[in-house]
Amino acid sequence: MTAFALTLGPTWYWYFTRGTGIVALLLLTAVMVLGILGPLRVSSPRWPRFAVETLHRDLSLLAILLIIAHVVTTVLDGYAPIGLINAIIPFDSPYRTLWLGLGTVAFDLMLALVITSLLRRRIGHGSWRFIHWLAYASWPIAVLHGIGTGSDAAAWWFVAITAVCVLAVAGAGMIRVGRAIGLAGGWRTTAVIATIAIPVGAVIFTIVGPLAPRWAARAGTPSNLMDQK
Repeated sequence: MTAFALTLGPTWYWYFTRGTGIVALLLLTAVMVLGILGPLRVSSPRWPRFAVETLHRDLSLLAILLIIAHVVTTVLDGYAPIGLINAIIPFDSPYRTLWLGLGTVAFDLMLALVITSLLRRRIGHGSWRFIHWLAYASWPIAVLHGIGTGSDAAAWWFVAITAVCVLAVAGAGMIRVGRAIGLAGGWRTTAVIATIAIPVGAVIFTIVGPLAPRWAARAGTPSNLMDQK
């Protein structure tokens, strides 16, 4: 992938960065939905349990590959001062420090999931499962990263894609809570409120963020890049 990326020009880098980021978000959303609804799965001749688990794993790996491509093309693009180290160490970039840093955190969480999955037998099931659940935090962080720093954050089609992703995860959460057995009333109420808060929070943030005037400057775009626009 890196060798191929080196043959491309700046315009292609920009398109690849946008495309891989959006597709990765869609894949992460599918992984989240499968993970949330996982305990509700029932084996059938058409979709046996192992097939759904394999799909969940393969989508996760594909999402990671696309995220790596997203990182590589972003670094090679050269438009913004983003180095390879910024893809590993969060909140260290002069370009939109917070929002780019969130993308780095999401990437690090996904890497942690892959590494611990490879070492699952060594670290034990309990430790692996804890990190596995922690890795699910990569989805909302990735959503915030896309809204906060994406070049298409204010475009109607990007807003629509993000809305579909958020509603899909919120819907899966509502189904999971609704079918949960033995969940205490207080915990059920908390889960419902948290599930509803996800799309509401995303809408509010999008309105006061990327859709508001001068978001690029407020998001942390360096002044020299602003002068080029």
